[in-house]
Amino acid sequence: MTSDIRPQPGIMDIALYVGGAATVAGKTNTIKLSSNENPFGPSDKAKEAFGRSVHALHRYPNTDHAALREAIADVQHLDADRVICGVGSDEIIHFLCQAYAGPGDEVLFTEHGFLMYRISAMAAGATPVEVPERERTTDVGALLAACNERTKLVFIANPNNPTGTMISAAEVAQLAEGLPPQAILVLDGAYAEYVDGYDGGLSLIEQRDNVVMTRTFSKIYGLGGLRIGWGYGPKAIIDVLNRIRGPFNLSNTQLEAAEAAMRDQDYINRCRADNARMRVWLAEALAEVGVPSDTSLANFVLARFADAAEAEACDAFLCDQGLIVRRVAGYKLPHCLRITVGDESACRRVAHAVAQFKGKR
Repeated sequence: MTSDIRPQPGIMDIALYVGGAATVAGKTNTIKLSSNENPFGPSDKAKEAFGRSVHALHRYPNTDHAALREAIADVQHLDADRVICGVGSDEIIHFLCQAYAGPGDEVLFTEHGFLMYRISAMAAGATPVEVPERERTTDVGALLAACNERTKLVFIANPNNPTGTMISAAEVAQLAEGLPPQAILVLDGAYAEYVDGYDGGLSLIEQRDNVVMTRTFSKIYGLGGLRIGWGYGPKAIIDVLNRIRGPFNLSNTQLEAAEAAMRDQDYINRCRADNARMRVWLAEALAEVGVPSDTSLANFVLARFADAAEAEACDAFLCDQGLIVRRVAGYKLPHCLRITVGDESACRRVAHAVAQFKGKR
């Protein structure tokens, strides 16, 4: 290729995102606990909607996502006109950076925050700014201290990935109130549904004009393979994002499956309860063999080992047992392994294997 053909400055500095492993060479019947997927999959109603969608594969989808936005609004008690849908919440994050950040601007996020914040900021030509956490938890004071006249976006995941920790509604409100006037606070709620009674920041959004929420169907809704997300915020911001959203960014299949999934909240409630029960059990089982973790409010635990060498050795041991978890050195946590909360059988199997590794059984 001719050397005259070059990408925009900074693009080649972006490190490729590496997802959780899905296979182990030479192993069959593996258990994947590396991507925080719902072990029970989507609801039967979502599966039925997916099946029905095959009859319209030759038709273009609706460009305004009206039925899905109405379903989200009905269930979540919000204004459908202020909902935007995307290819996972990742696309909403990308829209925000594309629309509100560029060369000379700064995008803030916490040191153990989701890797897509950095990637989307750099793709827009903005400067990513990583802010220290406090004991693997978002530090509101540190974020506010890092803000300046160049700050355009501040991303926090609440609960956070990969730590599983969460800050209070009062702390989030303090952060929103303290931001410079040109900055938007983005509340990434990919794991919000795992917290009983949590609105993902909705009440704060209704009070302010500088807060946006992102959500996903990839986690508790069990639709990670379809890639569907949504966002909610002030009408003026959502209007801006829709101007850069592709008109057919979601297919009929995505829209119909997501609508059915959203309306089946009985299934979501069961998944939340099962996850909470096994999350506590798994964390306690690991702690009993000398592997601590912070209190998680998501669908995973961040298991902490003595050092990176022990974490890597445990990962290799688990892989040999057909158990796939996630190394998180890329999140500056080389001494940790993130373990998705699976069904009861998977949780017992991984806890037993870690205990074997630690020489306790």
